[in-house]
Amino acid sequence: VQLVESGGGSVQAGGSLRLSCAASVYPYRPYSVAWFRQAPGKEREGVAGIGIDGTTTYADSVVGRFTISQDNAKNNLYLQMNSLKPEDTAMYYCALTTLPLRPFTIRPRDYIYWGQGTQVTVSS
Repeated sequence: VQLVESGGGSVQAGGSLRLSCAASVYPYRPYSVAWFRQAPGKEREGVAGIGIDGTTTYADSVVGRFTISQDNAKNNLYLQMNSLKPEDTAMYYCALTTLPLRPFTIRPRDYIYWGQGTQVTVSS
């Protein structure tokens, strides 16, 4: 499984960006997908995820501003980011896991396959 993110860039505070993640192939078993981010000098953190049963979860810091989704064929994963803040500045990664996460989590250690990341920079 190879994941490739796109859609990052530089925006002013209050702006929007839509990140995309495409996979070369998806596992032939149930999987969960998620977005993570890592700012310089900080640990990688979960932003949003979709579990095996379609459950979505978000970090408290992005609730009401970010939306995670997949297209109908589940070929692509998206992260719509609105009302961006300077503290959202980070490298954003998509990731996938076939581990049966119960309860569903977006902890980095639970995810197996990772993309290379796309940079998001929000200026004030």
